[in-house]
Amino acid sequence: MNALDTRIDGGSPTAPRAVAHAPHPTHTFKLLLKREFWEHKGGFLWAPLVAGGISLLLTLMAIVVGLIAARRAIADGDMEIDGVQVNGLDIGQLTSRMSAEDMAEMAQGLDLTLLLSSSWPFIVLGFVVFFYCLGALYDERKDRSVLFWKSLPISDTQTVLSKVASAALVAPIIAIGASILTMFVFMLMISTVVLMHGGNPVELLWGPANPLTLIGGHIAWIPVYALWALPTIGWLLLCSAWARSKPFLWAIMVPLFAGIFVSWFDLMELFNLDSSWFWANAVGRLLLGTFPAIDMAYRGGFDGANGQLDIAREMSAGNQLQTLAMPELWIGAIVGAAMIFGAIRLRRWRDEG
Repeated sequence: MNALDTRIDGGSPTAPRAVAHAPHPTHTFKLLLKREFWEHKGGFLWAPLVAGGISLLLTLMAIVVGLIAARRAIADGDMEIDGVQVNGLDIGQLTSRMSAEDMAEMAQGLDLTLLLSSSWPFIVLGFVVFFYCLGALYDERKDRSVLFWKSLPISDTQTVLSKVASAALVAPIIAIGASILTMFVFMLMISTVVLMHGGNPVELLWGPANPLTLIGGHIAWIPVYALWALPTIGWLLLCSAWARSKPFLWAIMVPLFAGIFVSWFDLMELFNLDSSWFWANAVGRLLLGTFPAIDMAYRGGFDGANGQLDIAREMSAGNQLQTLAMPELWIGAIVGAAMIFGAIRLRRWRDEG
């Protein structure tokens, strides 16, 4: 028998055994992301979908009420357009009298309506990410599950970064999917109403509106959100890793009391700045970064006399990516990364025993 044969006389086998290799870090990180998703599926997936569904339900109710009110007005002879009494609800006939300028205004109104109707998942996103980060490291210490996870060959860096990626990328990507779905269902609902009342949905809705432009803006917004929310994510994770109890109060009260202290003693005058600068760039960036559209307020997207048109134009992909040129975004991202590093160190050495 050669050396590779297995001995049968009670001796140890000499055949080569398969060597157990450690899983690749990329594979481990994917598993951690899946773990975060399944443990928080209600907030990450169902919350934005339900929010979009509520938006559509309210839209349907508004459509029904509007149609009933319009039919009553027509029956009473109270509906007039340009001095001409309307005898029937024929959308095609009504819109045929619109000028090119009126059609342009209608297109801008459609874009704004699409944006507002699909914004509900983003509103929910802000709260989901905020409270997810706040409990991400605290809850595992509270229920002692941290002992199980620390017993696995998973580093603290991988664990914390998987939570950062879930908050900064996974949650907003799912919210964008829910928003796009809400937008298209909204368009189908309005198209059905137009079609039932003598109008051409392609000519009156899908042609003038710019849903693809809005979708492109949503997709371009993903890296903007990830970087803009990083200070808030880092601060909440730091509080989650540090606080022995009531992390919500620590996360909220420390920045608020710091702002009150700075305002009370006018400390920002030492740097020739107003106290409002501290509230906007310190307190606001620590507490409000998870809520979408906050970056628009910082870069003046809501300014101007023609506010509605500015909002619709601000959502284009080009304007979204302009935020990446803001120094405030990158300074905040660096500060957020430093706080995330602090959360990793605290998780490594924190002892609740």
